[in-house]
Amino acid sequence: MEWIDRLNQAIVYLEEHLTDKIDYKQLGQIACCSSYHFQRMFTYLAGIPLSEYIRRRRMSLAAVDLQSGKMKIIDVAIKYGYNSPTAFNRAFQSVHGVAPSVVRSEGVSVKSFPPIAFKITVQGADEMNYRLETKEAFRIVGVSMPLDHEIEHNFMTVPQMWANAVENGTVQSLANLMNGTPEGLLGVSVCYDDEEKWQYFIAAASSKMTNDFEEYWVPAATWAIFAGSGTNQSIQELERRIITEWLPTSGYEYANGPDLEVYINPDPQDAQFEVWIPVAKKATT
Repeated sequence: MEWIDRLNQAIVYLEEHLTDKIDYKQLGQIACCSSYHFQRMFTYLAGIPLSEYIRRRRMSLAAVDLQSGKMKIIDVAIKYGYNSPTAFNRAFQSVHGVAPSVVRSEGVSVKSFPPIAFKITVQGADEMNYRLETKEAFRIVGVSMPLDHEIEHNFMTVPQMWANAVENGTVQSLANLMNGTPEGLLGVSVCYDDEEKWQYFIAAASSKMTNDFEEYWVPAATWAIFAGSGTNQSIQELERRIITEWLPTSGYEYANGPDLEVYINPDPQDAQFEVWIPVAKKATT
């Protein structure tokens, strides 16, 4: 089964469980990757976070149920996982712009969001420079924070963590400890499905002993490494292109390992950076 077919099979699973608690780990297993990497792929391919897509699909079906006139609002709310009428009302209005109580009125407009389907669109107008490197495990030291398992919740907390690290001198202290590769300040997302706690590190590769920072060993892996430059938004665009343009046709897929952002020059207006993703050769059928 090809990469894009596995993603679409995950969507089939999701559609079959819209009235259940969605198992993100199972979605990743169907797509042959971690739930973290599945959410990243989905967001870049679909243009919206996975949790938002699920909310829109549930509220689309909830509107149909309410229009049928056969179910009470509270029963529809419970069907789609909302034990609180207030929470259901808030979610419904955020999608449709009207309260659930008025949906049965004649002439009331609601929105319909059909199931998504992925397909490969070959672009390739702009080149992508990358290299493959196989590295033994290496040690990093730094500070960490827990990550939410719905990854879009981290889009505000991680930048704030970086801002704090610059302000309180952590970044400079880590730069002084740096003596290994990758060379640069590191943003490391450690998100394994077999671990309850996901972590994000601001760190540096170092063999120096220190009591001021946490230690973590990045496991041995083969890395696909992409270079880029520009502003903070540029690294997000590079990550989007890796997932939507390179990964589907590369002959590789995500391996079980952390993602690395390597800031060679961390100037937010003129950054030089690399994105490291753990990869493995696609299994042949």
